[in-house]
Amino acid sequence: MPKVVDHQARRIQVADAVRQLITEQGLDRVTVARTAETAGVSVGHVQHYFASKDEMLLFTYERVVQQVLERVSALEERSRTQRLPIRDVVAEGLAQWLPVDPGRRSAHRVTLAFVGRTVDNPRLAHAHAETGRLIRARLAGAVRNGKECGEVPDATDPDLTALELHGLVEGLALQLGSGPDTAGSAAALALVASRTRAAFPGRCRQYA
Repeated sequence: MPKVVDHQARRIQVADAVRQLITEQGLDRVTVARTAETAGVSVGHVQHYFASKDEMLLFTYERVVQQVLERVSALEERSRTQRLPIRDVVAEGLAQWLPVDPGRRSAHRVTLAFVGRTVDNPRLAHAHAETGRLIRARLAGAVRNGKECGEVPDATDPDLTALELHGLVEGLALQLGSGPDTAGSAAALALVASRTRAAFPGRCRQYA
């Protein structure tokens, strides 16, 4: 009986090696040979699934983004079962993009490496822009939900609020990305929580 090959699992194996190399040594150290060695596979294995360094980086970036979005979705599900205010979910969801612990710092380093390559690669630039649009769309949706339940004033513009919160987190991530800074991380998380409370100042009628 022929062996069933899980191609997605093999791509993920390579992507995780790329992430490890970027986290520990930087993008310049990512080569097909080093990636294969780190992943514990052959060079031919890597080349079978990825035709270039940028393709490896794109898949790795998309995997990082998907992992963050899955954590945010888990928060949203928990909010429904625990009846949490929308602002708490938004603040905690935004914090998933901040490099405030080793895992999130690793993800941020991949993102920084990816953004640097978007200047010369339209495909990568498009993927990065789509991620931003997706994040802002989800934030705008949370603001609209907040209006319906009473947490957000009726006059609030969902798209502008989403842009403000997304811009805040992107800026803070850049400032924190240079290295571990416990005080800076705490201040960044507090600022995100404060700005989210300002956008969602009301009490949800569903929990009244």
